[in-house]
Amino acid sequence: MADQQDELRALLKDSGEPTLERAIAKAREMVDRLDNVTLNIAVTGETGAGKSKFVNAIRGLQDTDEGAAPTGVTETTMEPTMYLHPTMPNVNFWDLPGIGTPKFKAETYMKDVKYQNYDFFIIVSAGRFKENDMILAKEIKKKKKNFYFVRTKTDLDVTQEAKKGETEEQTLQKIRKDCVENVRTLGSPSVFLITSENLARFDFQELVNNLERDLPDNKKYALVMSLPVYSKESLEKKYNTFKKAAWAVAFASGGIAAAPVPGLSTACDVAMVVPFLIKCYYSFGLDDGSLEKLSKRVNKPILEEVKKSSLVSAIADKSSLATKIAAKLAVAGVVESVCSLMPGAGSIAAAGISFVTTRSVLLEGVKELHRVAEKVIEMAELK
Repeated sequence: MADQQDELRALLKDSGEPTLERAIAKAREMVDRLDNVTLNIAVTGETGAGKSKFVNAIRGLQDTDEGAAPTGVTETTMEPTMYLHPTMPNVNFWDLPGIGTPKFKAETYMKDVKYQNYDFFIIVSAGRFKENDMILAKEIKKKKKNFYFVRTKTDLDVTQEAKKGETEEQTLQKIRKDCVENVRTLGSPSVFLITSENLARFDFQELVNNLERDLPDNKKYALVMSLPVYSKESLEKKYNTFKKAAWAVAFASGGIAAAPVPGLSTACDVAMVVPFLIKCYYSFGLDDGSLEKLSKRVNKPILEEVKKSSLVSAIADKSSLATKIAAKLAVAGVVESVCSLMPGAGSIAAAGISFVTTRSVLLEGVKELHRVAEKVIEMAELK
């Protein structure tokens, strides 16, 4: 008991709030924001720049997967088209028509695509950014929205220049210099070189870092959760994000423990822990659909190896996860019930025990899922 109270005091200090009541209120507000936030990402640019392929890649899909944005050598997007994230329904990717087409003229483009619906814009080009891209960037800036220049198909340039004897670094330096000169009239904004064939190459992580820097905390959380696991660094970002969010979920559940209703705290804790771990499971790419696609791509039986984790199996089974979590919380639940029946300090003690126990179960689950995801990365030979 003393150890739990010491841990509670330390974690209360970390919350930045002077009292348990205020920490619980702050946590509930944070959990509500995290659960209900919507992120709308607009991908735009000229026809044939690779917008649709980029939309698929950032959603963790191949062009041939069900639900993928159609791609082609001609304009395939005739209207602003929303694509839901495969596993995170609150994150939407908008594939916008190419600017400068007969229906979407440059001078009225922002109005026509309903610019106010999007959190930020990614302007895609497969080569030099054209006049229409510059016009678009200026209009986005006027509307006080953020934009990011993304130069796609960088892998093709690297391969082509290698035939002439240039190293990859030489080619990238040349492209960067050209891009900087190209957009200088806008104050030299950053240009991110990527390939939708492999997000781990080139500047995709730097693009993500910039998006995280510019987004408010709740939308930053949604972005990190939604991105596919394409490297060790991307997995670590997800892991750290879920660890930080665990305190809010635990504090929010801790407030229930103060109510003198036997069994209520454990039931509420289970109701909060289960969705949190399921969200982590999908974000880490441990669901059957993601693993099957990865297994085919690297030609290794990753899915069967992952199923050796009892927690992964319980989440996949769905019916057994709540029982598994309830069993972990049950012993602490008995102690909470006794404390909650005591006047005054007893309610605070019950909340403290609930918080510490729930946080422990959350972190234990996230750690286990992270361990399995690390194994997946190792088997798939992702760097």
